[in-house]
Amino acid sequence: MKLPRPLSDGAVSLEKTIKARRTVRHFSSTPLSNEKFSQLLWAAQGITDERGSLRAAASAGALYPMDLYAVVGETGITGLDAGVYRYEPEHHTLARIAEGDLRKEAARASLYQMWMAEPPLQFVITAEYKRIAFKYGERGVRYAMIEAGHIAQNIFLQAQSLGLGAGIVGAFEDEAVIRAIRIPKTHQPLLIMPVGYRG
Repeated sequence: MKLPRPLSDGAVSLEKTIKARRTVRHFSSTPLSNEKFSQLLWAAQGITDERGSLRAAASAGALYPMDLYAVVGETGITGLDAGVYRYEPEHHTLARIAEGDLRKEAARASLYQMWMAEPPLQFVITAEYKRIAFKYGERGVRYAMIEAGHIAQNIFLQAQSLGLGAGIVGAFEDEAVIRAIRIPKTHQPLLIMPVGYRG
């Protein structure tokens, strides 16, 4: 599925966005527009150079061991069916991985933090370590975790600049999350970020 073209110039300054950013845990169920959803994906992992190889978040050796999944609720994103989608940065597209609203399943896998199921969208940031360990060995695991932090901060800042809020969760059972959202077993979940309008 092709996404709307992302913008590279916004109405809110970076400084104001940083100052206003807060972790949010209370959301409304108001749907997000396809344009805002597209912008969030691009800020997290989108291609940012003309050659089409460098992304919005820094990556050791430009190896990009990360995958970004969107767990979309029923009527969560305008014009998009509920399901789990993998972002494909190379073409700014989505691939559907699973059908149906799996937000509650992801929340249960996150030690029953059911507030996570309130907003229309959850991002799951995952790492496939073999894509970086072949070059950096055990150190590659650390580099992937650092990269997850870069991605998360980009999501926080882009959400804030769009008038949205984002939460962040690291307390979950890895295997339970993998099963809940139907992703490959080699894709290790590192962070989950619920995103939506503040409640």
